[in-house]
Amino acid sequence: MNKANGGDGIPVELFQILKDDAVKELHSICQQIWKTQQWPQDWKRSVFIPIPKKGNAKECSDYHTTTLISHASKVMLKILQARLQQYVNRELPDVPAGFRKGRGTRDQIANIRWIIKKAREFQKNIYFCFIDSAKAFDCVDHNKLWKILKEMGIPDHLTCLLRNLYAGQEATVRTGHGTTDWFQIGKGVYQGYILSPCLFNFYAVYIMRNAGLEEAQTGIKIARRNINNLRYADDITLIAESEEELKSLLMQVKRESEKSWSKSSTFKKRRSWHLVPSLHGK
Repeated sequence: MNKANGGDGIPVELFQILKDDAVKELHSICQQIWKTQQWPQDWKRSVFIPIPKKGNAKECSDYHTTTLISHASKVMLKILQARLQQYVNRELPDVPAGFRKGRGTRDQIANIRWIIKKAREFQKNIYFCFIDSAKAFDCVDHNKLWKILKEMGIPDHLTCLLRNLYAGQEATVRTGHGTTDWFQIGKGVYQGYILSPCLFNFYAVYIMRNAGLEEAQTGIKIARRNINNLRYADDITLIAESEEELKSLLMQVKRESEKSWSKSSTFKKRRSWHLVPSLHGK
């Protein structure tokens, strides 16, 4: 079996040579899913492939996981992704850069460089705290996610489709030594899964809103704009003009994160920086 196949075992090459009748059949299946909100069980199965982060991987934490899903299911998932995109554009502020078209790590690096430059120009102290949540994608609570989507105005029909997709999901782990039995999955949005970036962004925005960062007056004020955080996926950079402000922001985010993530997620502070402006503003 091709190792890139999902749970249904159908290779992607088959879809590249489909005739019109087969395309119509796939279209009919997608229409039926949209109408009934029920998914084929094969489309709810995932194959997890552990990939070592470094050469001599011995612990589970030394691996990251890629997810293989049914190639046929990707057609329907792309449709859902397109339907959700308008709500992503409406609900997400400018701060997050991860999983957004035209934005990436370079943009956030450039933003931090610009903030440092402006802080020096205006003779301001500036504090950074770099944090992330371990296993954040794996620890998304499904019931909380559906409530978040409702609060953000996602139509009930889309939410029901997503809920039914995640209900009764199964996975197996495939390694060079063989494949495990199928097991049930009750939480998380998987890295490498088509809808995961979109759903994770909704979840993360909700946490930051509840933490009060969007309304907070803390942060560095440049050109009449208050900036207290930058984000890329599950990595967060908090920004403040004093140590006390930074601690306050950190505790707000930590408190809300612990309420929203499942218990197996770990809130981690990576590093803090304090930059003092030079006497000459350089």
